[in-house]
Amino acid sequence: MLSLVLIFAALVVLGTPLGFAIGIVALAALSFADGPSMLRLVPMRLFSGIDMFSLMAMPFFILAGDIMNRIRITDRLVDLANALVGRVRGALAHVNILVSVFFAGLTGAAVADTAAIGRMMIPTMAKQGYSPRFAAALTAASSVIGPIIPPSIIMVIYGSLMQVSIAGLFAAGIVPGLIMAAALMAYVGWRAKRDDLPIATLDREVPPLGQAFRAALLPLLMPLIILGGILGGVFTPTEAAAVAVVYALLIGVLVYRNFGLRDLWDVLYEMVRASGSIFIILAAASILGWVLAKQGAPRELAQMLGGISDTPLVFLLIVTGALLVIGMFMEMTAVLIILGPILHPMAVQMGIDPLHFAIVMVVNLNIALITPPLGACLFVASSVGSVKFEEVARGILPFILVELLVLLLIVLFPALSLSLPHWLGLG
Repeated sequence: MLSLVLIFAALVVLGTPLGFAIGIVALAALSFADGPSMLRLVPMRLFSGIDMFSLMAMPFFILAGDIMNRIRITDRLVDLANALVGRVRGALAHVNILVSVFFAGLTGAAVADTAAIGRMMIPTMAKQGYSPRFAAALTAASSVIGPIIPPSIIMVIYGSLMQVSIAGLFAAGIVPGLIMAAALMAYVGWRAKRDDLPIATLDREVPPLGQAFRAALLPLLMPLIILGGILGGVFTPTEAAAVAVVYALLIGVLVYRNFGLRDLWDVLYEMVRASGSIFIILAAASILGWVLAKQGAPRELAQMLGGISDTPLVFLLIVTGALLVIGMFMEMTAVLIILGPILHPMAVQMGIDPLHFAIVMVVNLNIALITPPLGACLFVASSVGSVKFEEVARGILPFILVELLVLLLIVLFPALSLSLPHWLGLG
């Protein structure tokens, strides 16, 4: 097992694409354990690993988010957020967080949120007197809210792999996501008083609240349509993703009229590129998971953790710590695909609610997006904000502590994630 870990680490360090690194390790493990004759089963395992209807929702949600970004809804959402909180100290910092909450219902991907919001908010905040390091770090930190508040691509993958209700996951993520936003705003409010952050608005004139709300209404309706349709039983999450694409196209083509054939080609290309890489990781990880199961790795891990404690809370805390460390060095989708099928059954056996464990794991993996040295959102914020990565990494530390406190609350109080889905009859 140690040799496989070393092979994987060496491949990642050498820059091998993650899906191929996982696949090479899986093939090596299969050859070592059962001999080359077992390799004939690999094609079947590759396709069976991604042969899940619910996974079709992932490329549709990616496409819908890209279309909404392409039709430039950022200005409308920023104006609405600024109309709401633009007159308090640290206004633009609060606006940054609120826009992330609005974007959460449109893209479902933290990296996309960081890029879209960062291009506008980081330079604007710097002009208004905020340090570029603070602006970039805040943008990266608030983007974590995106995959927690539905729709969420990572929740679609989790629900598909672990056979957990995606509608239930979407409902379970709403309250934790809003708590995360409130915690970040509370920290920004304290920081605004301590550092005397400016009371300011954007360079252009901000419309009154009613006008700003009307301008942002159509984009804001998309998450309501998606969630309302899913929770109301009108359509499945996969169908909801397709509806989101059609809705985004209608807004861009018929209402805003700023989306053409060239834009369609670009967003389709990005959708194929992004979802294709995820599907490659999923397929390769399915082989690795199959090999590990054949060798009894899940049973050994369960025995090891059971030897430490059979208390659900202790198990959750151990898993939380392990995922935070692993997430610092590995892409979150790969961590979910490799460890999810091992840890999820163990949590259920210990009596932990599947939705609760799912939200704990999802929040964990999203925080990993802003933890150095490999936090993807840090690199994006550094790039779009023209701030050195080291500066963003230092500036993000207080925000990581705030989000870890929220994660601890979610671990300690399952009702935060379970009350809404139980009330809706989804868990």
